[in-house]
Amino acid sequence: EQCSKNKHRRQIMDANLRIIRMRDLENITALKRSTIYKKINIDPSFPKPIPLSDSKSPGAPIGFVLSEVLAWIESRIAKRSEN
Repeated sequence: EQCSKNKHRRQIMDANLRIIRMRDLENITALKRSTIYKKINIDPSFPKPIPLSDSKSPGAPIGFVLSEVLAWIESRIAKRSEN
């Protein structure tokens, strides 16, 4: 039982520390890249991107914290139940 608890804690910590790229975000959320960029700009509940380089130019690599993405998905599922 203790081993199972430790494994669960590691999985949670891994999600908190794991950065995923745009392609992964598209696969996990089932959203297209253009929709993701729209959500970044207009939906305050959508996970904020993390710059993966010091470049400020358009097209500079970005990532997203996996735990934030999963929490956003959970909130979408919860909203389904409200309606």
